[in-house]
Amino acid sequence: MRVLGIETSCDETAVAVYDEHDGLLAHSVYSQVALHAEFGGVVPELASRDHVRKLTPMIRQVLEASRSHAGNVDGIAYTAGPGLIGALLVGGSVARSLAMAWDRPCLGVHHMEGHLLAPMLEDRRPEMPFLALLVSGGHTMLVEVRGLGLYRILGETLDDAAGEAFDKTAKLLDLPYPGGPALARLAASGVPGKISLPRPMTSRPGLDFSFSGLKTAVRLAAEETHSPVSREDLAAEFQEAVVDTLVAKCGRAVRESGIPSLVIAGGVGANKLLRERMKELSAAEGWNLYYPRPEFCTDNGAMIAYAGMLRLRAGESSPLVVQARARWNLEDLKPPAGPGGQH
Repeated sequence: MRVLGIETSCDETAVAVYDEHDGLLAHSVYSQVALHAEFGGVVPELASRDHVRKLTPMIRQVLEASRSHAGNVDGIAYTAGPGLIGALLVGGSVARSLAMAWDRPCLGVHHMEGHLLAPMLEDRRPEMPFLALLVSGGHTMLVEVRGLGLYRILGETLDDAAGEAFDKTAKLLDLPYPGGPALARLAASGVPGKISLPRPMTSRPGLDFSFSGLKTAVRLAAEETHSPVSREDLAAEFQEAVVDTLVAKCGRAVRESGIPSLVIAGGVGANKLLRERMKELSAAEGWNLYYPRPEFCTDNGAMIAYAGMLRLRAGESSPLVVQARARWNLEDLKPPAGPGGQH
């Protein structure tokens, strides 16, 4: 089965074609970072308008690059949520229109299921069951994955997501948008430990996260006048605190669940320090670590095409409407009824 995947949940326009036999045939991502930079964050209306402008030419480009057309595309998958409603409606409307014109099945895919399955795009892929750390600007959660649609949330953030904390802290330090990568670059010039920041919720049992207090601690440290700390050292300590927290919770999840495989997915999963520390812990404790290449950590069409292929192959399809959900609990997903959904 060959599937066209469309991702427009936030500020990336992404398209891909995935074939169950030949793998990923082509993909393209357009980032709106420059568009939103002057506003210091994503402006939903501008994001939607830019998706309208970019999506159709990108579909043509990816179809041509993959030598795909109406005659050999077997289905279309698009991100139906969670995300920005206007942005989701752009991708859903185009996907549904193409499916109707080509007389092909169409399916709305859960954005986070796409991220969960992104490591399956690599040659080295995990076997189910596995644990997954989904960590991005909008989500931070630990998930137990037993199969397609069989997800159990073990812990999640009670306030800010890790990526959101990176962005807000970057703004406190007067760094440009997008704040996360800018803060990581600044941290490379600093020395952690010059100031002590909390590692939230690591000393109590459980697998939930909290990052709002850490952000407040950074603000107080930045306002300190008696013993000021440089921006570089503050950024380095903040990054250490976030990474220490994520690593501690993941190690605890592996030990408590007895599942010796962990996937890291989502935009923050591209952070170099996080990858290094996770690699050290997994080697020391003897469990397996998986993550997609950096370009598939952030939003992309390949993960949507792959997730859509599994469900479309099993006989799933969406009704003749455009689905768009700003919020969508991952645990609401169900496994496909047909046999074709095995990874």
